[in-house]
Amino acid sequence: MEYRQLGRSGLRVSVLTMGTMTFGGKGNFAVVGSTDVTAARRQVDRCLDAGVNLIDTADVYSEGLSEEIVGEVLEGRRDDVLVATKVRMPMGPGPNDAGLSRHHVIAGCEASLRRLRTDHIDLYQVHEWDGQTPLEETLEALDLLVQQGKVRYVGVSNYAGWQLMKALGTAERIGAPRFVSQQIYYSLQARDAEYELIPAAVDQGLGVLVWSPLAGGLLSGKYRRGQQPPEGSRQLTDWNEPPVYDQERLYDTVEVLVSIGEDRGVSAAQVALAYLLGKPAVTSLIIGARTDEQLADNLAAAGLTLSAEERARLDEASAPPLLYPYWHQAKTSSDRLSPADLTLLGPHL
Repeated sequence: MEYRQLGRSGLRVSVLTMGTMTFGGKGNFAVVGSTDVTAARRQVDRCLDAGVNLIDTADVYSEGLSEEIVGEVLEGRRDDVLVATKVRMPMGPGPNDAGLSRHHVIAGCEASLRRLRTDHIDLYQVHEWDGQTPLEETLEALDLLVQQGKVRYVGVSNYAGWQLMKALGTAERIGAPRFVSQQIYYSLQARDAEYELIPAAVDQGLGVLVWSPLAGGLLSGKYRRGQQPPEGSRQLTDWNEPPVYDQERLYDTVEVLVSIGEDRGVSAAQVALAYLLGKPAVTSLIIGARTDEQLADNLAAAGLTLSAEERARLDEASAPPLLYPYWHQAKTSSDRLSPADLTLLGPHL
């Protein structure tokens, strides 16, 4: 297992992270998975044996049950692993049971600590933008938690580029802890993050944790053009996260994944994961699985390196179009581009 520095922090995390959205199966999360304590313990054991040192959860997953299962499974070996969780989403019917107010951030952290059976959270992430709470209030609440020793590092998830930069600038201005990472959706199915979020990570020294790197299973090789989706699958049916805007391009990409996988003797899923691990700023991919077999296959991707030719084939099949102002910059600014600019524009020059 390879370990990478998480942004500008001193923390080193494995290139694969254990995701726990499937733990619990309560409420709306039942469609994602319903891993119970016994199966969760088995999956965590397998991940730790493979060298994974980060487990990612969130308070909202199965209404807190995912955190409870993580806490139970890690009891007696909490110091062997890093734990990341999140705050922002609704956790009750009250007017203050959601958002990033000082009230909800602090109350959410204390509730997560109880469910996780721990005295600290290694990486506490704001789960989503809150446009109605001043950033100063949110960052000051996170600062208090860090000072109290309840949180060690802070991160962000699902912010737009301007929101991310505003948060980093505000933290610097008021002397609050700086986000060390962003957790984002990024995959061969949709490379939208390459417009703003990846360049920002390179420029600002942020780690990137990727959720749903297999696009919810769409890149597993089980979804092929002209074939019915696998029985019991949730993708391309009534489950729309992540959304698919260009199904034909998705199928084109899957065909390249399957072809490379067959040539290498590995699964299409492993190829898709290895592709992301070679992208700029990416620190770790969050993998979750409904079965032990899926988990074992995903873990094997940590040892796979793609050739330049294989990466080029995948780039061509999945490349997003250059939006404005990027197509204009590619035409007129190629003489003075930074490493951050080149993450998007480099292939077009």
